[in-house]
Amino acid sequence: MSMLYDLIIIGGGPAGTAAGVYSARKKLKTLVLTPDFGGQSAVSPDIHNWIGTQSISGSDLAKALESHLRAYEGANCVIQTGQAGRVVGLAKSGDLFVVTTADGQSAEGKTVLITAGSVRRKLAVPGATEFDQKGLTYCATCDGPMFADQDVVVIGGGNAGFESAAQLLAYCKSVTLLHKNADFKADKITVDKVLANPKMTGILNTEIVEVKGDKFVTGLVYKDKISGEIKELPVTGIFVEIGFLPNTAWAKNILATNDFGAIKIDALNQKTTTDGIWAAGDCTDALYHQNNIAAGDAVKAVEDIYRWLHLK
Repeated sequence: MSMLYDLIIIGGGPAGTAAGVYSARKKLKTLVLTPDFGGQSAVSPDIHNWIGTQSISGSDLAKALESHLRAYEGANCVIQTGQAGRVVGLAKSGDLFVVTTADGQSAEGKTVLITAGSVRRKLAVPGATEFDQKGLTYCATCDGPMFADQDVVVIGGGNAGFESAAQLLAYCKSVTLLHKNADFKADKITVDKVLANPKMTGILNTEIVEVKGDKFVTGLVYKDKISGEIKELPVTGIFVEIGFLPNTAWAKNILATNDFGAIKIDALNQKTTTDGIWAAGDCTDALYHQNNIAAGDAVKAVEDIYRWLHLK
């Protein structure tokens, strides 16, 4: 641990990248730790709400974020990726913080900003584990083309679910979207556009019961929550889009999280319950989670961190 950093940023999505740029420009000695860049949006084929860009793919956004941050790489901005950027531990040592990475190395910082994002929530019903990657998948962008001319199901009624359905409609025989609530959560313009496709069906008030199959998925069983009737869809592909879990397991010993593992923050300044640690983006209990919001909240955190460091 030869260098002491003013700030260690954990995460390389819109929040972490924005924080890194602002921190470097303020000439804080900054270490950015991230396995890769882009966050959850890296797998999105077409993003329309990244302000200043009418349309951009997730992969291009990830490249742009990394390029912007690396423009400041140098004495005031050190970037570690891969296993060297994958954080597995966070501890306090006197007035400093020690961050440990998956390659067994560690670094010391006066302050920490956690922008680690979230991971996909797994489907927890009989058959889901057995048929994971055997017809059941969590990435339409990655695996969708393998299901050309097949009947498939999307589980989840948010924007991610409808975006996955839109992708699948390009090559699947039919797409059925199941949502647990009485109303879809996705933007209405997206819902209307996707449901207008004759190959598309949307079903509300459903409870997933079981994934069925032999060597691969052959069907999905669900319960109609209104009638109580158990129904089975004969499908060969199941795409799960039921949300995300905050990537915070390694931080819970040092700060407060809610029941879902999201870091509790003061929305005024992004401070956590531990003095010297801030958090922003999808790993927090902020009310709204969007790329633009995450980036803005991370910038807010850096402003507060800079003030905190210089007023100590």
